[in-house]
Amino acid sequence: MQGDINGTADWPEAGFPGIRINPETLLPQVVNEDACHAALAVSTDPADHIFVLLVEGHASEAAELLVEARFKDPESFRLRVFEAEVLRVTHRTDRAIELFRQLLAEVHGTPREAVALHFLGKAQYTAGHVAAAVESFTRALDLRVAQSADAAMIYSSTVALQRARDVLELAC
Repeated sequence: MQGDINGTADWPEAGFPGIRINPETLLPQVVNEDACHAALAVSTDPADHIFVLLVEGHASEAAELLVEARFKDPESFRLRVFEAEVLRVTHRTDRAIELFRQLLAEVHGTPREAVALHFLGKAQYTAGHVAAAVESFTRALDLRVAQSADAAMIYSSTVALQRARDVLELAC
């Protein structure tokens, strides 16, 4: 991608143009503002706008948009994930973890289980619960491989698991 921040080409995709997952923090980061804002300009999905606001650090604006979107589509899995992400971004990680566990219980045995596990792992990692994050990322990766998920999703789980394992090893 033209305009990407140097050294980010091997970062996992975040599911939106111009945004990739920083392999150190395991958090999404804008690496190409032009691509991100061009995609956002043509998107009619409020979840895309919420995601970009969260990535850019505008949690309160994302939360406001999320309330409106959830009112229109209260059962949306993606919007429910972003509800927990707002909590994580605003440093209420225990509540975010609780919400991700609730989502995980609801989607157990479905293709969404791997997504819920990955986000749970990310929240656990952010909260400093690295051993729990390793377990969540391992389960997410195993499910994604078993489901023959998209290569980008498998790569994302692989990078997250390796980073969490590295941090856990350093802590011992």
